[in-house]
Amino acid sequence: MMPSDESAAEPQVAAPPAMPQSVKVEKTFGLPAIGFCVTQGEAATTLFAGMSDFAVHRIDLAAEKIEAVPIGQERHSSYVTGLVRAGDNLVSGGYDGALIWWNMASGEVIRRVESAHSKWVRMLAVSPDASRIASVADDMTTRLWDASSGDLVATWGDYETKTPHDFPSMLYAVTISPDGRWLATGDKTGIVLVRDLATGEIAARLETPIMYTWDPKARRHSIGGIRSLAFSSDSTLLAVGGMGKVGNIDHLEGSSRVEVFRWQEKVRLYEIEDNKLKGLVEALRFGPGDAWLAAAGGDNSGFVTIYRMDDGKLAAQEKVGSHVHDFAFGQSPDTIYTVGHNQATILKLA
Repeated sequence: MMPSDESAAEPQVAAPPAMPQSVKVEKTFGLPAIGFCVTQGEAATTLFAGMSDFAVHRIDLAAEKIEAVPIGQERHSSYVTGLVRAGDNLVSGGYDGALIWWNMASGEVIRRVESAHSKWVRMLAVSPDASRIASVADDMTTRLWDASSGDLVATWGDYETKTPHDFPSMLYAVTISPDGRWLATGDKTGIVLVRDLATGEIAARLETPIMYTWDPKARRHSIGGIRSLAFSSDSTLLAVGGMGKVGNIDHLEGSSRVEVFRWQEKVRLYEIEDNKLKGLVEALRFGPGDAWLAAAGGDNSGFVTIYRMDDGKLAAQEKVGSHVHDFAFGQSPDTIYTVGHNQATILKLA
């Protein structure tokens, strides 16, 4: 047991850089499967990740050999593609349409909602007070859950189920604002809806049509869509991540793309494309004071990029050997943890 007396010093957390000048890979370690989602545990040295082996894994960063170990005996029946922490529990969502509540310490399943959605659960978000969980799925619904009881609180179905070319659409991304008031979602065709979390009323509709590519000739199908969303700490800015127009839709060859909105005014502040490190922007997070924005994703390989928010320009960038599906900040945002195709990476900002 840890000593309980007041002489036990609190761990010192390094202050994050006000404006990162560099982002560098510090360490890379293998994963037993594709890592789709990641969240930090209560301890600074613990991560949890959802993977393509149907399991939620615990990762002990302090171990001599870092490994991802399933947290319990139970699993989803398909890929784990959404994961959030709500107090002492984890909530995961998967390709199987299920949501599972886990005790974070023991790995015991507390609750399983088998048919939370009728199709693939793409992403989860948790409210700042950990009282609500939001889920989005390819059934084109957004659902709000009571994090404690698992009860369904609300269902919203405001998106078209088909693309403009009459193919099934997808609802990829969801996030909740730091003030707990707003919920934003993004679909395959580039539509963002921001709604009041308490009333469910839509407060804004934004469009990012460049993030959707339709091939009418060679393949007759589409690619792209909104893959990531992030509110600024004051909840006034909304960053939207995806990919620019694609020539060959069989490959992720489009420029990585981020658009930043002052969403309540429906003002697009920045349109940012990167032709150097291409592919989908799978995850976004604002840095301290909203001075910068971290974006991660990739094509066959991956990237982590830092953009300044005073002018939308590149501040720092690093290539990662594996497509990044998600990342989490450490207890201080000078550390970034990514998960992707059989690989995880620890990066440092300076």
